Amino acid sequence: MPPETREVTPADLLPDAEFAKVRRERRAALLPMKRLRRIELGPVCTVHFECYETMLFQIQEMLLIEKGGAAQVPDELAAYNPLIPQGSELVATVLFEIDDPVRRAQTLAKLGGVEDCFFLQIGDDRVRGVPEGDVERTREDGKASSVHFLRFPLQPGHVARFREPSVAILVGCDHEHYSHLAGVSPAARAELSRDFA
Repeated sequence: MPPETREVTPADLLPDAEFAKVRRERRAALLPMKRLRRIELGPVCTVHFECYETMLFQIQEMLLIEKGGAAQVPDELAAYNPLIPQGSELVATVLFEIDDPVRRAQTLAKLGGVEDCFFLQIGDDRVRGVPEGDVERTREDGKASSVHFLRFPLQPGHVARFREPSVAILVGCDHEHYSHLAGVSPAARAELSRDFA
């Protein structure tokens, strides 16, 4: 993605018929990047760091699947463009992935407020994730959603340290019922560094 490209526009989108023809190869081309942007955090949580390419593909997928045509485009752009980092931040979709519905309900019932507990550790500095404010992710009964959208706003010093190979980078959650840390590999760090201006 060129540094100046910080949003998907209608001009970036292929017509559904064209996208259907290249969908498989585009997905295959995106997989290596998505693997680097996926951080396993503990046994049931995955942090997916988003970017222009992942959101462009997601928008194209939604348009193809839902078949809403041109009328659907503004809604998809409004939903997914906010997940594209704007040069001084990382943006993530956080998923709690538990197949068993009973176990999922029991786990999420203990995780109220978890959306406020994610952070990036850059050397000695901790940068808290800021939940997207459009939807409340913890219900009144204290049950957490299984999907959260977070942005990690970085100061210029954080960006500089993020790019230094000698500085440890960790992704973490410090919720009382889900406390985990995961290291960011050198390859993942290089990939995520592309999100900075």
